[in-house]
Amino acid sequence: MSDEIEVGAVCGVDGCAIAPTTEAALKRPEGDPQPVHDLAIVSDVICPWCYVAKRNLEKALALAGGEIGLRITWRPFELNPAMPKEGLNRREYRSHKFGSWERSQALDAQVAAAGKLAGIAFHYDLIERTPNTFDAHRLIWLAGQNGVQSAVVEALFSAYFVEGRDVGDKGVLAEIAKRAGIPETVVTGFLEDTAGAEEVRVEATNAIRRGISGVPTFFFDGKELFSGALKPELMVETLGEAMV
Repeated sequence: MSDEIEVGAVCGVDGCAIAPTTEAALKRPEGDPQPVHDLAIVSDVICPWCYVAKRNLEKALALAGGEIGLRITWRPFELNPAMPKEGLNRREYRSHKFGSWERSQALDAQVAAAGKLAGIAFHYDLIERTPNTFDAHRLIWLAGQNGVQSAVVEALFSAYFVEGRDVGDKGVLAEIAKRAGIPETVVTGFLEDTAGAEEVRVEATNAIRRGISGVPTFFFDGKELFSGALKPELMVETLGEAMV
């Protein structure tokens, strides 16, 4: 499979796909390091292209060599907003959604190939349930309040796509939070409460109102920059152009 596969790849409510994108050659700014800018990434924790995009962004920042100063935050989007709280059997759900289990497996294989290029070993065979991700988004919100958002986002992606764990389960979420350094007393109280729920609902609703139908979608200083898991080199160029 081509190493271009991740370009323009997004997940929407109808599934994940590879969408066309413009690969215009953009110039990185020269001179002194740029000031810190805000980069907000709208995503869902069960969006495979969002995981690929996270890894590609990390590679892009490494390629930039410190020339791009970013304050990164992760914002919520629910690919399955009507998902039951307990989630659904993944095979049954996706067979219905895509017409057959074979079609679902073909889509998984396509994403897994792109993931391999990004250094991710997707294990779809381990995933038994498609979860409701609302509480996972609440946890990401809490992680932002505690300065460990990136670590929690990475752990959620890895738990679901690599380990096949149910990231809608409060026990799994509590374990991820504690490993990221959030105090156990804070985690326990948070998961049994509704803290962050209103903030997540508002941000998810705002994403839809802004016309977002596929994730990941990147916002640079409040303005939409691009959607999809762009290759690291193209991310560097696009971010560099945005800073001019």
